[in-house]
Amino acid sequence: MKVSYYIPAFLRAFAKDQSRVELEVQASTVAEALSALWHRYPGLKDRLVTELGEVRPHVNVFVGTESIRYTGGLSTPVPAGAEISIVPAVSGGAPERNALSTERSKRRR
Repeated sequence: MKVSYYIPAFLRAFAKDQSRVELEVQASTVAEALSALWHRYPGLKDRLVTELGEVRPHVNVFVGTESIRYTGGLSTPVPAGAEISIVPAVSGGAPERNALSTERSKRRR
């Protein structure tokens, strides 16, 4: 069956600069589908999973629109024609301007 993988910008160097990879795989779970991807592009593996084989905390994996964190992890079933998206976690950001000004004025006192 064909599986499409969406590769984020920070990992594309390990997948020949491709944003999307399509492979014919024999996979029934996300673990098997990712294993096929790693076989083709071995540099991706260490950036996606820990030494214990768990998805790294700063990486999210989706099958379609569902995060595997809520559907069974690496055991999540992969249907024929699945789209697997690898998405870096996003956090942080700048505080609101007023909050920043308030903090600065407190420090000056």
